[in-house]
Amino acid sequence: MTSGMQMFVILVFVAVILLMQGMVVPVFGESGKARKRLKKRMAEIEAVGDGEAFSSLLRDKYLRRLSPFERRLESLPAMETVAKRIEESGHKILAYRLVLIALVMGVAGLVLSWFYYRSPMVTVTIALLATYAPFMKIKMDRIKRIQKFEEQLPDAIDTIKRALKAGHPLGASIKFVADELPNPVAEEFELVFGDINYGNDVRRAMLGLLSRVPSVTVMALVTAILVQKETGGNLAEILEKISTVIRGRFKLQRKVQSYTAEGRMSAWVLALVPLVLFVALYFTTPDYLPVLLEDERGHNMIVYGFVSTVVGVFWIRKILRIDV
Repeated sequence: MTSGMQMFVILVFVAVILLMQGMVVPVFGESGKARKRLKKRMAEIEAVGDGEAFSSLLRDKYLRRLSPFERRLESLPAMETVAKRIEESGHKILAYRLVLIALVMGVAGLVLSWFYYRSPMVTVTIALLATYAPFMKIKMDRIKRIQKFEEQLPDAIDTIKRALKAGHPLGASIKFVADELPNPVAEEFELVFGDINYGNDVRRAMLGLLSRVPSVTVMALVTAILVQKETGGNLAEILEKISTVIRGRFKLQRKVQSYTAEGRMSAWVLALVPLVLFVALYFTTPDYLPVLLEDERGHNMIVYGFVSTVVGVFWIRKILRIDV
């Protein structure tokens, strides 16, 4: 394989990965500013003391269920962060096992790509992409799960509101959500009910929900319930207003997604057209390719095209993003 072909293969791999990373997050949702507000709010809650203590208790309980060897592996640096991301994605795999799978995939990609291409540059690139693939899968599943939870949250709030109006306590109202609604909202509210039922107060149970589903929408629900518990008031009416706001938010989201569909499609076309044209030229007029792949000016054009594609994709994504 020529150096130009190697360069083209590497840049195609990287461009596709960057495209998936750039466009996997919806155009409407948790913007950078919203995520900063959420992190700041969670830090303020933890500063009170309950949030940090609750997180450490959950971590200790999680580690006690493992064997001594697994406990040592799970206690390695950064494993707690990986375990938290896995929990938020809805998977049950242990953090060290995910890391081992990533390393095995990386080594397999290294060996196979070296056996096939015999190029250090291509081999290292494929090995890095193979290593990152499991973490990217966790990231995408985490985003999808949080999105699905937020879509189901208004129905969960309405269920709690109706149960409260019927005279049931908050714990029993949360249990209705776990029994009547599908996952993931049922699974998360089942955990909240279990926390309350087995001795934790409502504050810690709701903070646990926010830590497992870090979202501005969930933060609004948790804050409303905690404020009502401290100051009093009609919780059913508060939940009704929150449900109305969340439904309006998702109604706006669907409109924005339909209005920006053309732009998102343009980003995919922008990134994939060079690859499609390359394959078409390879089969129809292969005599054109040596000029691009073997000449130094062709290499410069490949690099320039790659940089322009990446900049274009992320520029389109920035234009399409709606800060909320």
